[in-house]
Amino acid sequence: MADLVTPGELRQLIAAPHPDVAPLPRATEHAGGVRALRGVPYADVMGARPLELDLWLPASAAPARLVLFVHGGAWRRGRRGRRDDMGARTRGWAPGPFERLAAAGLAVACVDYRLSGEATFPAPLEDLRSALRWLGLRADELGIDPQRTVVWGESAGGHLASLLALTHHEPRLAGAVIWYGPADLTTPRPPFDPADAATPEALLLGGAPASLSELADAASPLRQVHAGAPPFLVVHGEADSMVACSHGRDLADALRAAGAPVELRTVPGADHGWHGPADDEVQQIFTTSLDFVRQHT
Repeated sequence: MADLVTPGELRQLIAAPHPDVAPLPRATEHAGGVRALRGVPYADVMGARPLELDLWLPASAAPARLVLFVHGGAWRRGRRGRRDDMGARTRGWAPGPFERLAAAGLAVACVDYRLSGEATFPAPLEDLRSALRWLGLRADELGIDPQRTVVWGESAGGHLASLLALTHHEPRLAGAVIWYGPADLTTPRPPFDPADAATPEALLLGGAPASLSELADAASPLRQVHAGAPPFLVVHGEADSMVACSHGRDLADALRAAGAPVELRTVPGADHGWHGPADDEVQQIFTTSLDFVRQHT
């Protein structure tokens, strides 16, 4: 007869291994030696679902430069099938954007974070910091160099990527690629109204930004700019009907005024998610972003 165990011991026995020590899943092989690891747990948050990431690893044996990719979705949508989505205009690419980055010699981690229906700010930013910690802890095993990490985000993910780059210090990120991300949760910028309690921004904060001024400031990249910020590439459509192009312009202006390195690219005729431009122009935006990552790592 097996030895009896206490309820506490039994919970320990049946619990899944902690992400810090859990075995990595089997990799899927792609062309050119690129490997993909799907659904890798990186954080076990009390009272929440396990947080996962997808990894794309290059064939190179040397420690690879890393892109931490942060998906969009109005801070409201995500989970599996979304965290590795760079936007509608890239979904039909073959190979896809992350496989292309890995083929160029970069490792990519596409991360989950807690959504606004699960937790309010700063929870998603804390999750990105947890992902960086996990990637640093498992760096040797994964063959990545966490000292050469660029964060890349689109839409809501661009907002979180901006905040991560402006507030994370150990180790300092090598750069940030921001595609049409909100930069200011405090000022009316149509269609955004900080007094409206039903906006995605309000759901992120847990109330209308106008009524939560200190939290809205803390969640606004524009309010976190400083001279020691890593290099930024800010790319925004001039016809963006969801996140006004003034977000990108004002963030770039503030970084420049603080003495931080920044490149601003505005795209004439481009709406949110790069709707409007021709396919080759979207490809060029991607290539410009990849070149920026290479240059700064």
